[in-house]
Amino acid sequence: MLSKSFNLLLHNKISSYEKTIEIDSDKSISIRSFLIGAISQNISLAKNVLESDDVFSTIKCLRKLGVKIKKQKSKNYLIYGNGLGSLTAKKNSVLNCGNSGTLARLLIGILSTTPNIELKIKGDHSLNKRNMTRLIELMSKFGATFFPKNKFKFPLKIISANLPIGLNYKAGLSAQLKSAVIFAGLNSHGDTNILEQEKSRDHTENMLLNNSHTIKITKGKNKIIKIKGKKFLNHIQMEVPGDPSSAAFFTALTLLNPNSSIRIKNVGLNPTRTGFYHLLKKQGAKIKFNNLKKKNNELRGDILVKSCKIRPIKSSKKYYVNSTDEYPILFIIAALTKGISTFDGIGDLANKESNRITEMQKVLKQVGIKSVSTKNKLKIFGKGMINLNKKKIIIPSLGDHRICMSAAILAVLTGVNTIIKNFETVYTSSPSFLRTMKSLGAKFEIQK
Repeated sequence: MLSKSFNLLLHNKISSYEKTIEIDSDKSISIRSFLIGAISQNISLAKNVLESDDVFSTIKCLRKLGVKIKKQKSKNYLIYGNGLGSLTAKKNSVLNCGNSGTLARLLIGILSTTPNIELKIKGDHSLNKRNMTRLIELMSKFGATFFPKNKFKFPLKIISANLPIGLNYKAGLSAQLKSAVIFAGLNSHGDTNILEQEKSRDHTENMLLNNSHTIKITKGKNKIIKIKGKKFLNHIQMEVPGDPSSAAFFTALTLLNPNSSIRIKNVGLNPTRTGFYHLLKKQGAKIKFNNLKKKNNELRGDILVKSCKIRPIKSSKKYYVNSTDEYPILFIIAALTKGISTFDGIGDLANKESNRITEMQKVLKQVGIKSVSTKNKLKIFGKGMINLNKKKIIIPSLGDHRICMSAAILAVLTGVNTIIKNFETVYTSSPSFLRTMKSLGAKFEIQK
């Protein structure tokens, strides 16, 4: 069941704190756990999954496709897989992916090469605005067709390939497109070869590594992923770590809040997800990783953060791929750090849940922070920590969880009187965000 609409009101600065917290489970890995379990053999177990709107959308879509999913206890689920090509649906049934671009792209990857699929896919207002051109082009090469023709936004109708054939693909920055190709290749005839030209998130590959008969990865100058089609997948047992993207907001809050420190326990520290932390450490941030261990081919550990002064952020395009979700909160850090911060290679932020460049510029403008953008670059003229308790700002309904969370952090650091419309969108990725904020001493009101 999706969350009911509400606005968030904030007008108090947060006090100093020393705390240990746990954050919401990783959304990317949670969604993939259900999708992979659904097309694997036998019963898969997903533990500590994120129970958020995006994950509930995933479960709902899979159940509509004939997959039995049983909740064992809070955050633990059994997924009864029937193997590759086993998903079924009544003709013209409708799958609603809600707010989740990850679910939409990965599920279309699976469905494109699943026999006898003819159905409609849609999302919420935000997802329906996102451009799916590249995904449609790739899945069309496997033999899937999409209607209406020359339409690249949801809602869309998909008819799966009659005779899917593997292909060669040069992967760029998008892990979702790479994963969609992997999933489509699993049920295609012949081999699918993926040359990874630019390193992107590798959760899908990590979760499939116990299938050496199906997937082989060669690492050299470029990573090559070879998928042998029409084999089978072994069931998985996945314990999902905490989400590093959700942890980023509490990291930012602690860095900028005087005399504060935090330990964030059991966070996924996959190197393709930690660009935010390495970028800030480069600017002098007091951030440490400890208790590091590997489980399910994923590195995890604790993040220790202490408040400190940092230098203006200089973010080259190489950081984009492993800190994509964290740019809105990086822009807040830049605004509250004295000096000019620059962010290069960020053009793809325009096709997120909202145009995160222009929407965050509007937020910063409301609090008197100057910024200048081109298509691929943003410059922010930071003022340092400012007291804004006499100012009032409104964040409109954008359907963008990261902007809502970033605005909340800005509000409690500066005391700016803030109304964030439709804050329930945060429950797509971080249902415990407000509970954690409250535990750190933040004050807010909910307006229903």
